[in-house]
Amino acid sequence: MSYTMHDSQNLWFRNPFGAVSTGTDVMIKFEGDNIDEVCLNIVHQDSRIENLVMDRYAKEGYINSWLFEKKINVGETEGLLFYFFKIKQGSNTFFYGNNQESLGGAGQTYDYNPKWYQITVYKKNIIPEWYKDGIIYQIFVDRFYNGNKNNKIENKKPNSFIYGSWNDRPIYVKNQSGAIERWDFYGGNLLGIIKKLMYIKSLGVNTIYLNPIFESVSSHKYDTGDYMSIDPMFGNDEIFKHLCEEAENLDIHIILDGVFSHTGADSRYFNKHGTYPELGAYQSKESPYYSWYNFSEHPNKYDCWWGFDNQPNVNELAPSYLDYIIYNENSVIKKWMSLGVFGWRLDVADELPDEFIKRLKSKIRELNDQSILLGEVWEDASNKISYGDRRKYFYGEELDGTTNYPLRELIINFLCNRIDSEMFKRRFISLKENYPPENFYSQMNIIGTHDTERILTVLNRECCDKGADLLKLAVTIQMTVPGVPLIYYGDEVGLLGEADPDNRRPYPWGFEDKDILIYYKRFTSLRKHSEVLKKGDIRFFYTHRDILAFERLYKRESIIILVNRNKSEVIKFDIGGIRGAFKNLFRNEEIHHSANGMLSMSLSPLGVDVLIKIKD
Repeated sequence: MSYTMHDSQNLWFRNPFGAVSTGTDVMIKFEGDNIDEVCLNIVHQDSRIENLVMDRYAKEGYINSWLFEKKINVGETEGLLFYFFKIKQGSNTFFYGNNQESLGGAGQTYDYNPKWYQITVYKKNIIPEWYKDGIIYQIFVDRFYNGNKNNKIENKKPNSFIYGSWNDRPIYVKNQSGAIERWDFYGGNLLGIIKKLMYIKSLGVNTIYLNPIFESVSSHKYDTGDYMSIDPMFGNDEIFKHLCEEAENLDIHIILDGVFSHTGADSRYFNKHGTYPELGAYQSKESPYYSWYNFSEHPNKYDCWWGFDNQPNVNELAPSYLDYIIYNENSVIKKWMSLGVFGWRLDVADELPDEFIKRLKSKIRELNDQSILLGEVWEDASNKISYGDRRKYFYGEELDGTTNYPLRELIINFLCNRIDSEMFKRRFISLKENYPPENFYSQMNIIGTHDTERILTVLNRECCDKGADLLKLAVTIQMTVPGVPLIYYGDEVGLLGEADPDNRRPYPWGFEDKDILIYYKRFTSLRKHSEVLKKGDIRFFYTHRDILAFERLYKRESIIILVNRNKSEVIKFDIGGIRGAFKNLFRNEEIHHSANGMLSMSLSPLGVDVLIKIKD
């Protein structure tokens, strides 16, 4: 077949790069030999396909080689546009579209049903610099630190299971049907976080994300009992306000986990077990909360989160629920933000209507224009479809960032030899292409959370004698790519943990892996003091399948990151397109000079180099 080419990530073929704001003109080009006509097919959000014949120009110096181009305007409506090409060559018609992996960049020809390229169209959304420039520390409160005198545990819950030792492995106490019989607690609380703020600050952290802290019967708190109350095992309003104040004195911002898609069955709103004095929706259709829930047969048949009957789903757009959470003078959002909260991470954002997220975002920005709204999303958030609807997370009026599970998957797959460095680059740049820039730089860059196995456990399983070394490579990547790094408490000291509940072990005070901690601090300090790592563009180099090599560029600054995943071989390689001299932070600041635009390097097994360009 004749030469054909479109590359959505090359400015020659599509300009500007990636997602664009409303009203933007986009130039789209196509090249091909022996082609009579190319039609650009634009797929609009209403499924309408617009067919545009592209202008044809002869390529100078070539015979029967043509350039086709068409400028389009994306319009004033935010959303997704898709496109592909229909090609006529004599009596033949074929198509050109995105590659088989739908990763953008260079595409391929199809006889029919081509895969579409994506253009994300968004309204401008300015995200606070304090957040984008920072590092997040995630705390599962019960498992972090007990700040009470003599480690006393206050306000123990009826029928709860209290561990005899802080260092016990977590378990679930279940009945014969598999339901939780007794909830387990270690005794971590808000006072404990206050007492460890200086430690958290030493990690370069400026944002603490707390797993749910509102009253509930469980240790995880995702079954909210009362949105208006701190769980009494954790503290109270006064202690929480003090935490926010002490954190802000250290330039640390507190963000909370917002669990708004469901409540607990044992809550003041549903009140299945009669724990609360209010008339709950389970008890009566006359309850003021009855409209929050969806009963198929009152009271025992109701919609619940993933089938767990202790977590009944709510109707988020019920007027009284919206008022309670967002709009009332004493709403949930207003109360906690008045006490010092700077933002929210929305649990299971896929379960929340776009309209709810939009309203919540508008209100928190009204209350504090420096607030942020993040969401739990496990896939590419720009084109996510959940429950049959295309989600609008990044169109400009909803989420600022999401949990970057795609990055975690990339890092693990690369370090565990499931993909090579070229595939890492392709998948990473696909996210960069699809996400509006503000959202791309606001991703919560995770390598572990309370919903995943601990990162060191994963890497140990792949290579039991090199897990800690691989973890250092993972941290190197996490701290140096665009986005906001998130440290899940304990990862920085080598805490292990398999699937839930083992991934929620208590922080190992007194038993930390100091070597891993020192490495973390080295890279958190590097990021904290580097504008180029916070704000810079990224450019990947292909050198060797085992070498991940990329450059961060901002104004006249440049940092090159080199990672060798190979466990046994020293790898020699060249990096092209480089000019100037670079100081190597990992080799006694030795100087590397490029020659004829080429930088020659070698990396030891599981080695890392960080090269900082010496200013002219």
